[in-house]
Amino acid sequence: MRRIGILSDTHGSFDKRLKVFFAECDELWHAGDIGSFALAEEIAAFKPLRAVYGNMDGGDTRIVYPRILQFRCEETDVLLTHIGGYPGRYEPDIFRLICKKPPQLFVSGHSHILKVMPDHHFNLLHINPGAAGNSGIHQVKTAVRLTIDGRDIKDLDIWQAERSRMPL
Repeated sequence: MRRIGILSDTHGSFDKRLKVFFAECDELWHAGDIGSFALAEEIAAFKPLRAVYGNMDGGDTRIVYPRILQFRCEETDVLLTHIGGYPGRYEPDIFRLICKKPPQLFVSGHSHILKVMPDHHFNLLHINPGAAGNSGIHQVKTAVRLTIDGRDIKDLDIWQAERSRMPL
């Protein structure tokens, strides 16, 4: 059993309150637009980090983190990327990957909109954790945590906080 924290679109800002929300997590997954390689290192110093780069991430981040990450957590196949689309409207390269080998869990970011939705066609759960940073169109910062126990995805919790102009 693994407790997972999922976030995206931090854009260089890691709210200190996330450390409380993610305190019991075994690892964190970041779905891109980290904001800087230094922030990725800060997050990784807090909890083991799996991450992908986003469209706003620079060269150092792109060298260390891939655009798409496929892995297994417990007995659950996971696909993690920044720009991936949604059930019924996947990005073409993501659609091809999902058709080839559907994951049980697909995580993407980019939209700054929190969404948790099933894809009944591919029998997967799609999660976009929204945006955890202070930059972008969103007014509320969000993140997700959940438990993966074998093939079961359960105990999903959502963190939200008002977006701030000052780093927290």
